[in-house]
Amino acid sequence: MREPPLTLGLEDEPDDEDERGAPARSVSAPSTAGFVVRTDGAARGNPGPASAGAVLISLARPDARHPLAAPDASISDYLGIQTNNVAEYTAVVRAVALALELGARRLELLLDSKLIVEQLAGRWRVKDAKLRPLWAEALQGLRTLPEGWVAAHVPRAQNSLADAKCNEAIDRVAAGGPTSVVVRPSS
Repeated sequence: MREPPLTLGLEDEPDDEDERGAPARSVSAPSTAGFVVRTDGAARGNPGPASAGAVLISLARPDARHPLAAPDASISDYLGIQTNNVAEYTAVVRAVALALELGARRLELLLDSKLIVEQLAGRWRVKDAKLRPLWAEALQGLRTLPEGWVAAHVPRAQNSLADAKCNEAIDRVAAGGPTSVVVRPSS
């Protein structure tokens, strides 16, 4: 199934009147009941020891889209021996699942993986058989969001917090620590 092109939903404010002089429709503000999600996957070697990292920042925060905004929730998971692309997709799947668990109604994914952004949008085919189930699982979760989702590609430098969660996971497991650390907001 092909998804429609994605935008960040930041259209201009409507004029007070349309071309016929009728009052313009109001456009609802983007939801604050959700998260900006930044994810990353890492593999030291390809395949090699791999990990998934994600940070979730509440859309209600004014700094939500800032690359260094302190996360409200995060994931740092060791994945064993995997490819980098499997690690990247696993990070998205786990971040979407956590966001849904936390009650998100909308997600804005800011990813440094152009492959994932384009495949989720339906502009690129998912050729790798290992990625198809992860792609399907990510879309399945995203499609349950009542106020929708968007995905945009960002430079790697804007994804440093998620990248740090990946490195923490690999280093933590190498030192004998737990394979998964998930931080949820304190209620």
